[in-house]
Amino acid sequence: MNLTIALLSIAALVVVATAAGLLLRRRDGRARIVDSAEVVDPRRLGADALGEEATLLQFSTEMCTRCPGVHRMLGEVADSRDGVRHLDVDLTHRPDIAQHFRVLQTPTTLVLDRRGVVRTRFGGTPGRAVIELELDTLQKEAARA
Repeated sequence: MNLTIALLSIAALVVVATAAGLLLRRRDGRARIVDSAEVVDPRRLGADALGEEATLLQFSTEMCTRCPGVHRMLGEVADSRDGVRHLDVDLTHRPDIAQHFRVLQTPTTLVLDRRGVVRTRFGGTPGRAVIELELDTLQKEAARA
């Protein structure tokens, strides 16, 4: 193989990998509004109930390095607000749940309204301010209803 072709191939591979990495990093932790009519059944997740106002549903795995930090942050947010509950579901041995909710990375966080409808989805590590903004939006909508 020609040395020039090999170097150009390596350079092209580096450019493609860098572009893909930057794209994934840009999407990490961003809110995606979900248009869903599905109501989440807490028993399927191993919980007795959802939050009275909202639920922060976190999907984790045993090998996830960012999940414990997200767990602490979501727990603090839920504890600071009346009617908000934080549920953490370990997907390590529950591929059925991962497939149902289309979880491709952990942590993945879903914000559920009081009825259990998925309103917002975060892939990766969400910021505390963004989570609180989503909860404020849900509370305002509930107050108008």
